[in-house]
Amino acid sequence: MSNGTGTADASDFSLVLGGPLYQLFRRAHLSGDALELLRRRIVAIVLLTWLPLLVLSAVQGSAWRGAVKMPFFLDVDAHVRFLLALPVLVLAEMVIHQRMRPLVRQFVERGLVTGPARERFDAAIASAMRLRNSIVAEALLIAFVYLVGVLYLWRTHMAIDVTSWMGAFAGGRLQPSLAGWWYGCVSVPLFQFILLRWYFRIFIWARFLWQVSRIDLALIPTHPDRCAGLGFLSNISFAFAPLLFAQGALLAGLMADRIFFAGARLLDFKVEIAVVVGFAVVTVVGPLLLFVPILSRARRAGLSEYGGLAHRYAREFDQKWLRGGAAAEEQLLGSADIQSLADMGSSLEVIREMKLAPITRQTLIQLAVATLLPVLPLLLTMVSLEELLSRLLKVVF
Repeated sequence: MSNGTGTADASDFSLVLGGPLYQLFRRAHLSGDALELLRRRIVAIVLLTWLPLLVLSAVQGSAWRGAVKMPFFLDVDAHVRFLLALPVLVLAEMVIHQRMRPLVRQFVERGLVTGPARERFDAAIASAMRLRNSIVAEALLIAFVYLVGVLYLWRTHMAIDVTSWMGAFAGGRLQPSLAGWWYGCVSVPLFQFILLRWYFRIFIWARFLWQVSRIDLALIPTHPDRCAGLGFLSNISFAFAPLLFAQGALLAGLMADRIFFAGARLLDFKVEIAVVVGFAVVTVVGPLLLFVPILSRARRAGLSEYGGLAHRYAREFDQKWLRGGAAAEEQLLGSADIQSLADMGSSLEVIREMKLAPITRQTLIQLAVATLLPVLPLLLTMVSLEELLSRLLKVVF
């Protein structure tokens, strides 16, 4: 809690328990103080974004086949965006909140921040919370969504050039139907705001880690996590998997509409897939690269200090057991000196193998898979399900 000096302790840290939208959800009884009422929140958002599109497209006769080339019920992008990706973005708040708060506490519990460093650490938390609660920040996100997303991108770049439940193209711009206006002015802006709000939160997280990386942390070069005691930070990366899954679902929906209604092929999007996967993974693990300088310094210092210690120990071992320095009654067999020499070598090997960032190959693979998972069903547009299963069985067996 706040200590009255503008700082906060590690138990205060949360990327999601704050901000104008969070307060609005609380006042509307769609969220509790700790993100309770998740199901109610998801239902309310779906009712606001997806249900009006169904009702309005049905009223204007474009919900099913007949009047337009792309009816509402066959618009994969709309259903994936509002029935899958958006609920997952809301669910991600609970996942990241529950995973991140105990992780940040480990800086204190593991003794990485002590003495004067603790005050700077608490100040970094307080700074992050002030930015998270910023009304100006969320107002700017809303302005960006409407000025760029609605007034520019929506009617010229986001819509497909076919007659659909959203309207028809004329002069290179979408002429929206009633359902199209709701889609462009309410549903999509709300989705984009929630998505951009997540990337703003990742910015807050990166800024917090940057401030922590400038603190004099009590790192231990010989720590068995091969990361001087910061290895626990790699555990937070996979907590962002729901966010990456939602981003992948958004891409899959956009590609599906263009494959089914505009004659595109899945392979036409290989660059977009690679860019989205690369961007998503780098966005999540990138902030951990901020620890490269201090881990590099810790590795150099460890090699120097433990190298000197190992040299002195090896010299004394040599003098004692090889140059006649051992007492006559002292036996080599059963002596702890040999094991200590081996332990010294193991400690140096741990330092040499230190990673310069708390990032593992497993984490990178998991995040890439989470992003690609929603795209996998589109493989059926290239081969039939029967042929795909046959190929898989041949590979496995």
